[in-house]
Amino acid sequence: MAFFKKKKQNAQHPRVLPEHIGIIMDGNGRWAKKRKLPRSAGHNAGGKVFRTISRYCSDIGIKYLTVYAFSTENWKRPKDEIDALMKLFKDYLEEALRDFKDDSIVVRFIGDKSPFSDELRALMIENEEGSKDRDGMVLNIAMNYGSRDELVRAVKLISQGVKNGEIDINSIDEDLVSSNLYTSGQPDPDLIIRPSGEYRISNFMLWQSAYTEFVIMNKLWPDFTTDDLDEAINIFNSRNRRFGGV
Repeated sequence: MAFFKKKKQNAQHPRVLPEHIGIIMDGNGRWAKKRKLPRSAGHNAGGKVFRTISRYCSDIGIKYLTVYAFSTENWKRPKDEIDALMKLFKDYLEEALRDFKDDSIVVRFIGDKSPFSDELRALMIENEEGSKDRDGMVLNIAMNYGSRDELVRAVKLISQGVKNGEIDINSIDEDLVSSNLYTSGQPDPDLIIRPSGEYRISNFMLWQSAYTEFVIMNKLWPDFTTDDLDEAINIFNSRNRRFGGV
Protein backbone atom coordinates (compact mmCIF):
# COMPACT_ATOMS: atom_id res chain seq x y z
CA MET A 1 0.00 0.00 0.00
CA ALA A 2 1.42 3.38 -0.97
CA PHE A 3 1.59 6.34 1.40
CA PHE A 4 0.12 8.51 -1.35
CA LYS A 5 -3.57 8.49 -2.27
CA LYS A 6 -4.26 7.19 -5.74
CA LYS A 7 -6.63 9.10 -7.99
CA LYS A 8 -9.00 7.40 -10.42
CA GLN A 9 -7.74 7.48 -13.97
CA ASN A 10 -9.87 9.72 -16.16
CA ALA A 11 -10.91 7.99 -19.39
CA GLN A 12 -10.12 11.20 -21.26
CA HIS A 13 -6.58 11.15 -19.87
CA PRO A 14 -5.13 7.68 -20.45
CA ARG A 15 -2.22 6.50 -18.35
CA VAL A 16 1.16 7.87 -19.41
CA LEU A 17 4.17 5.62 -18.86
CA PRO A 18 7.25 7.17 -17.27
CA GLU A 19 10.10 7.07 -19.78
CA HIS A 20 12.64 6.32 -17.04
CA ILE A 21 11.93 4.61 -13.71
CA GLY A 22 14.41 4.27 -10.85
CA ILE A 23 13.92 1.74 -8.06
CA ILE A 24 15.71 1.66 -4.70
CA MET A 25 15.43 -2.06 -3.98
CA ASP A 26 15.20 -1.78 -0.19
CA GLY A 27 14.09 -4.12 2.58
CA ASN A 28 15.70 -7.50 1.80
CA GLY A 29 17.34 -7.77 5.23
CA ARG A 30 14.21 -6.78 7.14
CA TRP A 31 12.13 -9.22 5.08
CA ALA A 32 14.47 -12.05 6.13
CA LYS A 33 14.59 -10.94 9.76
CA LYS A 34 10.77 -10.97 10.00
CA ARG A 35 10.89 -14.61 8.90
CA LYS A 36 13.84 -15.51 11.15
CA LEU A 37 15.93 -16.25 8.05
CA PRO A 38 19.51 -15.21 7.26
CA ARG A 39 19.84 -11.89 5.42
CA SER A 40 21.14 -13.79 2.39
CA ALA A 41 17.67 -15.37 2.04
CA GLY A 42 16.21 -11.87 1.74
CA HIS A 43 18.70 -10.96 -0.97
CA ASN A 44 17.87 -14.15 -2.88
CA ALA A 45 14.15 -13.36 -2.66
CA GLY A 46 14.82 -9.78 -3.74
CA GLY A 47 16.84 -11.03 -6.71
CA LYS A 48 13.83 -12.99 -7.98
CA VAL A 49 11.64 -9.90 -7.70
CA PHE A 50 14.26 -7.89 -9.58
CA ARG A 51 14.06 -10.34 -12.51
CA THR A 52 10.26 -10.22 -12.54
CA ILE A 53 9.98 -6.43 -12.34
CA SER A 54 12.72 -5.84 -14.93
CA ARG A 55 11.00 -8.04 -17.48
CA TYR A 56 7.60 -6.54 -16.67
CA CYS A 57 8.92 -3.00 -17.21
CA SER A 58 10.32 -4.10 -20.54
CA ASP A 59 7.03 -5.78 -21.53
CA ILE A 60 4.85 -2.72 -20.77
CA GLY A 61 7.11 -0.33 -22.68
CA ILE A 62 9.34 1.40 -20.11
CA LYS A 63 12.39 2.69 -22.00
CA TYR A 64 14.86 3.02 -19.11
CA LEU A 65 14.97 1.28 -15.74
CA THR A 66 17.66 1.97 -13.14
CA VAL A 67 17.84 -0.31 -10.10
CA TYR A 68 19.97 0.33 -7.02
CA ALA A 69 21.63 -3.04 -6.42
CA PHE A 70 24.75 -2.27 -4.34
CA SER A 71 25.86 1.12 -3.03
CA THR A 72 29.32 2.45 -2.26
CA GLU A 73 28.29 2.31 1.41
CA ASN A 74 27.20 -1.35 1.30
CA TRP A 75 30.82 -2.49 1.66
CA LYS A 76 30.43 -1.64 5.37
CA ARG A 77 28.11 -4.62 5.86
CA PRO A 78 29.31 -7.89 7.47
CA LYS A 79 31.69 -9.93 5.32
CA ASP A 80 29.38 -12.97 5.15
CA GLU A 81 26.56 -10.79 3.79
CA ILE A 82 28.84 -9.19 1.19
CA ASP A 83 30.10 -12.64 0.15
CA ALA A 84 26.50 -13.82 -0.27
CA LEU A 85 25.68 -10.75 -2.35
CA MET A 86 28.71 -11.29 -4.60
CA LYS A 87 27.61 -14.90 -5.18
CA LEU A 88 24.10 -13.69 -5.98
CA PHE A 89 25.47 -11.17 -8.48
CA LYS A 90 27.63 -13.86 -10.08
CA ASP A 91 24.68 -16.26 -10.39
CA TYR A 92 22.51 -13.53 -11.91
CA LEU A 93 25.15 -12.50 -14.44
CA GLU A 94 25.74 -16.07 -15.53
CA GLU A 95 21.98 -16.61 -15.77
CA ALA A 96 21.58 -13.45 -17.84
CA LEU A 97 24.17 -14.66 -20.33
CA ARG A 98 22.53 -18.08 -20.55
CA ASP A 99 18.81 -17.35 -20.37
CA PHE A 100 18.34 -13.72 -21.45
CA LYS A 101 20.26 -13.86 -24.71
CA ASP A 102 17.03 -13.64 -26.73
CA ASP A 103 15.62 -10.73 -24.71
CA SER A 104 15.57 -7.21 -26.13
CA ILE A 105 16.89 -5.64 -22.88
CA VAL A 106 20.14 -3.66 -23.03
CA VAL A 107 22.12 -4.21 -19.82
CA ARG A 108 24.42 -1.53 -18.42
CA PHE A 109 26.27 -1.33 -15.11
CA ILE A 110 26.68 2.09 -13.55
CA GLY A 111 29.15 2.71 -10.76
CA ASP A 112 32.79 1.94 -10.12
CA LYS A 113 33.50 -1.66 -11.18
CA SER A 114 37.11 -1.67 -9.96
CA PRO A 115 36.54 -3.09 -6.41
CA PHE A 116 34.79 -6.21 -7.75
CA SER A 117 36.59 -9.46 -8.50
CA ASP A 118 38.10 -10.06 -11.94
CA GLU A 119 35.42 -12.72 -12.52
CA LEU A 120 32.54 -10.36 -11.71
CA ARG A 121 34.00 -7.53 -13.80
CA ALA A 122 34.43 -9.89 -16.75
CA LEU A 123 30.81 -11.05 -16.44
CA MET A 124 29.58 -7.43 -16.30
CA ILE A 125 31.51 -6.56 -19.45
CA GLU A 126 30.31 -9.72 -21.21
CA ASN A 127 26.68 -8.87 -20.39
CA GLU A 128 27.11 -5.28 -21.60
CA GLU A 129 28.84 -6.32 -24.82
CA GLY A 130 26.37 -9.11 -25.51
CA SER A 131 23.34 -6.83 -25.13
CA LYS A 132 24.56 -3.52 -26.56
CA ASP A 133 23.01 -4.01 -30.00
CA ARG A 134 19.55 -4.86 -28.69
CA ASP A 135 16.73 -2.39 -29.30
CA GLY A 136 14.66 -2.72 -26.13
CA MET A 137 14.61 -1.23 -22.67
CA VAL A 138 17.89 -0.04 -21.17
CA LEU A 139 18.43 -1.65 -17.75
CA ASN A 140 20.95 0.24 -15.61
CA ILE A 141 22.14 -1.88 -12.68
CA ALA A 142 23.80 0.39 -10.11
CA MET A 143 26.71 -1.61 -8.64
CA ASN A 144 29.15 0.03 -6.23
CA TYR A 145 27.22 3.18 -7.07
CA GLY A 146 26.93 6.33 -5.03
CA SER A 147 25.66 9.59 -6.47
CA ARG A 148 28.18 11.75 -4.59
CA ASP A 149 30.96 9.55 -5.94
CA GLU A 150 29.43 9.90 -9.42
CA LEU A 151 29.44 13.70 -9.12
CA VAL A 152 33.06 13.75 -7.89
CA ARG A 153 33.99 11.60 -10.89
CA ALA A 154 32.21 14.04 -13.23
CA VAL A 155 34.03 17.02 -11.67
CA LYS A 156 37.38 15.26 -12.17
CA LEU A 157 36.60 14.43 -15.80
CA ILE A 158 35.55 18.02 -16.55
CA SER A 159 38.56 19.42 -14.66
CA GLN A 160 40.90 17.21 -16.68
CA GLY A 161 39.24 18.45 -19.86
CA VAL A 162 39.81 22.07 -18.80
CA LYS A 163 43.42 21.29 -17.88
CA ASN A 164 44.02 19.68 -21.28
CA GLY A 165 42.50 22.66 -23.08
CA GLU A 166 39.62 20.55 -24.39
CA ILE A 167 36.93 22.39 -22.38
CA ASP A 168 36.49 26.15 -22.01
CA ILE A 169 35.62 26.80 -18.36
CA ASN A 170 32.87 29.21 -19.49
CA SER A 171 31.20 26.37 -21.38
CA ILE A 172 30.59 24.32 -18.23
CA ASP A 173 26.83 24.01 -17.79
CA GLU A 174 24.22 21.51 -16.65
CA ASP A 175 24.35 19.62 -19.94
CA LEU A 176 28.11 19.16 -19.64
CA VAL A 177 27.79 17.85 -16.09
CA SER A 178 25.02 15.44 -17.20
CA SER A 179 27.15 14.19 -20.08
CA ASN A 180 29.87 13.17 -17.63
CA LEU A 181 27.59 11.09 -15.39
CA TYR A 182 27.15 7.33 -15.71
CA THR A 183 23.70 7.94 -17.24
CA SER A 184 25.07 10.16 -20.01
CA GLY A 185 22.72 10.25 -23.00
CA GLN A 186 19.73 9.02 -21.01
CA PRO A 187 16.73 11.06 -19.81
CA ASP A 188 16.50 11.82 -16.11
CA PRO A 189 14.16 9.50 -14.19
CA ASP A 190 10.52 10.59 -14.22
CA LEU A 191 9.67 8.33 -11.30
CA ILE A 192 11.70 6.83 -8.45
CA ILE A 193 10.07 4.13 -6.35
CA ARG A 194 11.28 3.23 -2.87
CA PRO A 195 9.73 0.17 -1.26
CA SER A 196 10.19 -0.45 2.50
CA GLY A 197 8.61 2.81 3.69
CA GLU A 198 11.90 4.67 4.23
CA TYR A 199 11.90 8.39 3.34
CA ARG A 200 15.48 8.67 2.14
CA ILE A 201 17.23 9.13 -1.21
CA SER A 202 20.20 7.09 0.06
CA ASN A 203 22.72 8.69 -2.31
CA PHE A 204 20.81 7.60 -5.43
CA MET A 205 20.79 9.74 -8.58
CA LEU A 206 21.00 13.07 -6.73
CA TRP A 207 21.69 15.15 -9.84
CA GLN A 208 19.31 13.26 -12.11
CA SER A 209 16.36 13.36 -9.68
CA ALA A 210 16.04 17.17 -9.44
CA TYR A 211 12.47 17.00 -10.82
CA THR A 212 11.70 13.34 -10.31
CA GLU A 213 8.42 12.21 -8.78
CA PHE A 214 9.02 9.98 -5.73
CA VAL A 215 6.65 7.24 -4.57
CA ILE A 216 7.36 5.63 -1.19
CA MET A 217 5.64 2.27 -0.70
CA ASN A 218 5.16 0.54 2.64
CA LYS A 219 6.20 -2.86 1.32
CA LEU A 220 9.57 -4.61 1.52
CA TRP A 221 11.25 -5.27 -1.80
CA PRO A 222 10.88 -9.10 -1.76
CA ASP A 223 7.10 -8.59 -1.44
CA PHE A 224 6.95 -6.06 -4.29
CA THR A 225 4.77 -7.14 -7.23
CA THR A 226 3.85 -5.99 -10.71
CA ASP A 227 0.59 -4.69 -9.22
CA ASP A 228 2.66 -2.44 -6.93
CA LEU A 229 4.56 -1.13 -9.93
CA ASP A 230 1.27 -0.38 -11.68
CA GLU A 231 0.04 1.43 -8.56
CA ALA A 232 3.20 3.56 -8.49
CA ILE A 233 2.71 4.45 -12.16
CA ASN A 234 -0.91 5.40 -11.46
CA ILE A 235 0.25 7.64 -8.59
CA PHE A 236 2.79 9.19 -10.97
CA ASN A 237 -0.04 9.91 -13.38
CA SER A 238 -1.99 11.70 -10.64
CA ARG A 239 0.82 14.22 -10.09
CA ASN A 240 0.92 17.68 -11.68
CA ARG A 241 4.49 18.05 -12.91
CA ARG A 242 5.31 21.75 -13.30
CA PHE A 243 9.15 21.64 -13.32
CA GLY A 244 9.32 24.92 -11.41
CA GLY A 245 6.65 26.64 -13.53
CA VAL A 246 3.01 27.39 -12.82
